[in-house]
Amino acid sequence: MEEQEPHDHQTLVFTILISIIITLVTFLIKKLKPNLTLPPSPPFSLPFIGHLRLLKPPLHRVFLSVSQSLQDSPIFSIRLGSKLVYVVSSHSIAEECFTKHDVVLANRPNSIASKHISYGSSTMLSAPYSEHWRNLRRIGAVEIFSNHRLNSFYSIRRDEIRRLILRLSQNSKLEFAKVEMNSMFSYLTFNNITRMVAGKCYYGDGLEDDPEPKLVRQLIAEAVSSFGAGNVADYIPVLRWITSFEGRIKKIASRLDEFFQGLVDEKRAGKEKKENTMIDHLLSLQETQPEYYTDRTIKGTILSLILAGTDTSAVTLEWALANLLNNPDVLKKARDEIDNKIGLDRFVEESDISNLPYLQNIVFETLRMYPAAPLMVPHVASEDCKVGGYDMPSGTRLLVNVWAIQKDPQLWDDPTSFKPERFEKEGESHKLMAFGLGRRECPGSVLAQRLVTLTLGSLIQCFEWERVGEEEVDMTEGGGLTMSRASPLVAMCRARDFVGEILHESP
Repeated sequence: MEEQEPHDHQTLVFTILISIIITLVTFLIKKLKPNLTLPPSPPFSLPFIGHLRLLKPPLHRVFLSVSQSLQDSPIFSIRLGSKLVYVVSSHSIAEECFTKHDVVLANRPNSIASKHISYGSSTMLSAPYSEHWRNLRRIGAVEIFSNHRLNSFYSIRRDEIRRLILRLSQNSKLEFAKVEMNSMFSYLTFNNITRMVAGKCYYGDGLEDDPEPKLVRQLIAEAVSSFGAGNVADYIPVLRWITSFEGRIKKIASRLDEFFQGLVDEKRAGKEKKENTMIDHLLSLQETQPEYYTDRTIKGTILSLILAGTDTSAVTLEWALANLLNNPDVLKKARDEIDNKIGLDRFVEESDISNLPYLQNIVFETLRMYPAAPLMVPHVASEDCKVGGYDMPSGTRLLVNVWAIQKDPQLWDDPTSFKPERFEKEGESHKLMAFGLGRRECPGSVLAQRLVTLTLGSLIQCFEWERVGEEEVDMTEGGGLTMSRASPLVAMCRARDFVGEILHESP
């Protein structure tokens, strides 16, 4: 038998020592801390790894099964390596967390991805609750997500939706054509963000095979997949030294930073040609407040916008259209509303949305049944508190199963059916948690809802839609940080007669 290399012996000894230290520290903490009342926990917590076996996609379904196995407990605890994690699947407990304990739970847990990709956990998404984060939130509220700023970017949303209508109508003027919508929605949402940020497109107009845009899209996809609650190396520190995970994350972070810095430098070099982009606005602020609007802050803001604003809107659109294909009566009712209130001599505009309540309810129902982030972005307790009647020690991580809450039969009537009419009841939409709760609620929710609602309204107005075959569209979800479909949505569409004429007349 071959002898092991000295390096292998060192790694083995190192792993054993680290494991022993973790065990001793955990044991001492348990002995030194007073007896705590913790939520119920599933059986078979293994030494060193705890319940890591549960981290299988889709996590939101796994966690609901665990909750049901614990006599439908609305809150349960698990050990993930050295970390204590509480999983909440109750609307009332989630509300308690982000009202009574909102400041205590306003922090984010550290992760390998946030450390390296999010500039040392300093971005709006990943920064701990602090003066720095409050400043970032203020920048977002005033410079990015204010009504004035969102209105100034309306021409981009409008233009990208028109380009989508043009692409779809080119092959479906006379008869139904088969279209794959996943890529169409990805093009739309990615271009919308990158044009807002830097005035650049990375999809369409022959860019699909261009090497540079292709590399950018791939890089963003790799970055998105690096985040989430399921990275084992975040729970067992020793894995950071004996696996390649952290090294891979560092390479992604380096390439991302190079890309973002290139965008900033390009705008700075052409400052005499200022445009209506996020980078231009932030560079103007850098001139008067250079100590705060650093390149690092600007790059972190770009990162947050791209990570939070692309996949989430695209998958929401895909789920919405899939539901309309499976519910043709809902599709007809939505089209009748648009035809009656908008007519056939112009396209629906963003200013029309407030006059289209049924369309808005379709978006609400899609967000309820298929939240883009089925598990709320993780929180961590900064001090001891009580949640749901249980002790929550400082350092405990909190995961909220939004998907399970929004399908709770005690909260919603007939929760597994797609019924936009449910939101005709006043106040019903306030029960939604698709964009989070509390002070760490997603600041881009208004932008997302504007883009999704206008895009969906345009598709309903401009095209007739049918399923590819007799069978209903498969609604199985895939894994990942965002709740994508297991298979890309394919549909049959035909442009309505008036579309070509309006496109021809449009500037």
